[in-house]
Amino acid sequence: MTSRSCPCGLPQAYEACCGRYHSGSAAAPTAEALMRSRYSAFVKGDTGYLLRTWHPRTRPGTLELDPWMRWTGLEILDTSDGSAFHSVGTVEFRASYRGGSLHERSRFERVDGAWVYVDGEFVQ
Repeated sequence: MTSRSCPCGLPQAYEACCGRYHSGSAAAPTAEALMRSRYSAFVKGDTGYLLRTWHPRTRPGTLELDPWMRWTGLEILDTSDGSAFHSVGTVEFRASYRGGSLHERSRFERVDGAWVYVDGEFVQ
């Protein structure tokens, strides 16, 4: 990954990929795009974006990220629904970090037309 490539793993530059969602100039069109942009927000430490894209029903009041966490890669393992034609979707992914990885199946819903993260369950 070059310094200008997007942390989400897609080949575009950050500004043309997840950066446009983080800045608010575009909305993630699918649950997978939102999931990728949320991973990139974790990499960048963008708690504002993470909170804005969290379902109001499950969103925490505050979010503090570990400043020592170093995310190293994202692998999308499976998606179900979550396209422009759906109101819900799931994305199963593995997010690697220095020293390990996190395997999660995340649920997403549309709220006022925009995809938001609802919750997730860790996969063993």
